[in-house]
Order: sequence, then C-alpha cells, then structure tokens
Amino acid sequence: MRDYMQIFFDFVGIFFIIYMIGYATFLFLSVTIGSSALYGAKRRNALKNELSNDYYVPVSVIIPAYNEAVTIESTIRSLLALDYRLYEIIVVDDGSTDDTAAVVREVFQMHPVHRPVQRRIKCQPVEGIFESHAFKVPITLVSKKNGGKADALNMGINASKYPYFLCLDADSILQHDSLEKIVRPVLEDDNVVAVGGTVRPSNGAEIEDGKVIRYRMPSRILACMQVLEYDRSFLAARIMFDKYNGNIIISGAFGLFKKSVVIDAGGYETDTMGEDMELVVKLHVFCRENQKPYLIRYATDAVCWTQVPEKLNDLRKQRRRWHIGLFQSMTRHREILMNPKYGMVSFVSYLYYLIYELLSPYIEVFGVLTMVLASFLDFLNVPFMLLFLGIYVVYSAILSLTAFFARIYTIDLKLTFSDFLKAIGLCAMEVSFLRFVLAWVRMTALTKYKKKRKDWGEIERTKINYR
Repeated sequence: MRDYMQIFFDFVGIFFIIYMIGYATFLFLSVTIGSSALYGAKRRNALKNELSNDYYVPVSVIIPAYNEAVTIESTIRSLLALDYRLYEIIVVDDGSTDDTAAVVREVFQMHPVHRPVQRRIKCQPVEGIFESHAFKVPITLVSKKNGGKADALNMGINASKYPYFLCLDADSILQHDSLEKIVRPVLEDDNVVAVGGTVRPSNGAEIEDGKVIRYRMPSRILACMQVLEYDRSFLAARIMFDKYNGNIIISGAFGLFKKSVVIDAGGYETDTMGEDMELVVKLHVFCRENQKPYLIRYATDAVCWTQVPEKLNDLRKQRRRWHIGLFQSMTRHREILMNPKYGMVSFVSYLYYLIYELLSPYIEVFGVLTMVLASFLDFLNVPFMLLFLGIYVVYSAILSLTAFFARIYTIDLKLTFSDFLKAIGLCAMEVSFLRFVLAWVRMTALTKYKKKRKDWGEIERTKINYR
C-alpha cells in the first residue's frame, strides 16, 4: 500500500512541477512582452510618433446602471471631460430601485422625449426616454424593466445612433484621452471589430477633469493587493495575446465594439454572468464561421479607472460571478478547443484560460490538500517543499512588481516612498495569501450552480474621488 501511495505522490509532484513551470514560463514571457510594449508606446509618445488625424470615429458610450446612484454622476462627468468631439452618452437604467434615474435626470437637466427604439437585438421594452442637450454632447437616459446587465447593453445598442459603441460600467471613469486612444486601432485597420482598454483600480486616486492629479495606493490592504493583481493581469496575458489576435476577454468595464458586427452576431447573451467574455468569444466564432476578416485589439494606453471591492465578502461575490461567467462562456463555445479552424485562439488562448483560469482553483486546492496528506503520512520532504514554495512566491512577486512599476512609470504616475514600500511588502502577500483565498472562492463558485447561476450579489459602492 505504501508503495502505491509513493507512486501517487510522485506522480502528483511531477504534475505540479510541469504545471508551475508552464505557468511561470507564460507569466515571464507575457510580462516581458507587455513591459516592452509599454515602454515602446511611451517612447513613441515622447517623440510624437503617433497616428495623428482630425477624423473622429463616432462613438456611442453606453452605461448600464442598476442601483448606481452613488457613482453615476461622477461617471457621466468624466465622460463630459473627454478630449473627443464626436460621441453621445447613453445611460440605461435597468429597473433600479434606488435614485439612479432621478439623479441623472436632475443633475443633467433632462426632459422626456418620445422617439421609437428599433429593437434589432432582443431586450426588455422601453419604459421612458429622457434627453439633455445642455452639455458638450447629447446625454440620453433610457429607463426599462430589470433584465440584467447584458439586457441593458442590448437596449443601449438599440438606442444608439453611431456605428461604434463603448460599454462602460457605472462605477468607472475614463481618463481624458481614453476614448481617443481606444479608437486608434479602428483608424489603423477597418477590420477591427473590438478593442479592449486597460482597467485600473480607482481606489486611492484623485481625478479631476479626467486627469489623475494625485495617486496613492489604496488605504485598504485588500484593495492594494488588487492593484498589483490588475496590473499583472492586464499587462501579462492581454498584450501578448494581442500579438496574434488572440484576446478572448475584453473587460465589461471598458470595451469598444463595431455595432453592425455585434448585431449580426446576436448581441449580448442575457443568460450568462460573463456577458463581456461571452461576446468576445462569440465574435471570434461568428467571424471565423462566416469567413469575415476581423481583428480584436487591445489598447494598452487607454485607461479606465474603476472601483474594486474593499471588503472580502464583496470581492468574493465579484470573483464568484467572474468564474461562473468564465465557465459559461468556455462551455458554450467548447468547439474552439483544439480546433485548427481557430488557430492560436484555440491552441494558446482557449487552452490557457481552460488550464490556468477555469481549472486552476481546483488544481491548486488539490495540490494544497495533497501536501497536507503527504505531510501527515510522512511522504513529504518539508524543507524541499518550503524552498519550492518560497521560490514560487519570490518569482511571482518579482513579476508582479515588474508589471506594477512598468504601468506606473509609463502612465507618468508618481508614488510616494511609503507607497513604494507598501507595494513591495504586499506583493508577496497577494501571491501567497490572496491567490489561495480566491482559488477557494472560485472552486466553490459552481456550488448550487443551477439555482444561483443568475444571482449576481450586491456589492457596496462608495463615492468616486472625482471633481
């Protein structure tokens, strides 16, 4: 029996060494490529060697809002401060039970109008439309019954008048130049059907007229660790996947899409929690099945600032929702896996998200439980295990800090010495503590899936530090 146990633990050990080497190699390559891309973009900006054109792509900015009375005013004001000429703002109130609609109507001097909305994509019916022309660009408020975020986005698409739309969360704000930068790939190539931007936590940032005037690491430890996590995530995989048209996720907080292609593909699916990823994967499938030339790009210098949860329970709800959305998207489009028709999207992007995102919490929790069992049965070389874990934590922390400081430097933010030390001190905690907490949350996300697959969970909002 002991011999069989030894064979089992040897097999598990070999598997995890291969698993960790694969992840470490991917992380190193992606952070290296991402950092290089950021520094290259900064040099081009310094030399003014950029696309310069007076032509503006008309964009409809759609904000789906459900109980966002605390943040909606700041979000709209940030849009009015954009360095852009040709756009409209559409707020879709998705049956809010708070004062979201009342705040928008009162603050932005809106009046009711009667105009038809052609429902080219299925969504809940309109209950009321309000408009304002008292500001830089037209602002429209569409009120409807609650149907979820995807349904609200479909309504916004139906109500929009421009050929491109940008989806923006109601707790997010854009930098003054973000819209200009996210449309550049569209100006460079007509085949671009979607562009993702960079999302950074706004906790701790002071923003005035779309410009960061003071940046501090968040006061809450949990939010600080998410700052490091976000920079590693956006700098790592997305820039590297962009090199071969392989991004299969564009954050729902900030993404630009070609309206005609999205309508042809059927719009957002309302029966999923991951409507952002599901749409992007659907666009890959739709364009390849119909042999349409297409590009899905990532704009590294287009920045959106969004609130991240500061309480563990709120973070748990958010990551549970994200993991369920990932599961729904990948199972719905499982025909991509190992399918030559999809090229590197199948053999790199989909495979990465399958192994290191969807299945990773189960693999990592299984690894921890196996180590506990091996230690109990005296099969574990404790010094070697501690050395291995220590090397992993230090290696991951160094790459996280590389991503973080590369982002800080290339968007010209200034860190205080105390924030510098805080970032260094917390990076190891983020890798060794938060990662495993979130692994457990994600592993249990599918518990009672059938009953709770549409339960988003309320997350506490605080007022954005915008003026």
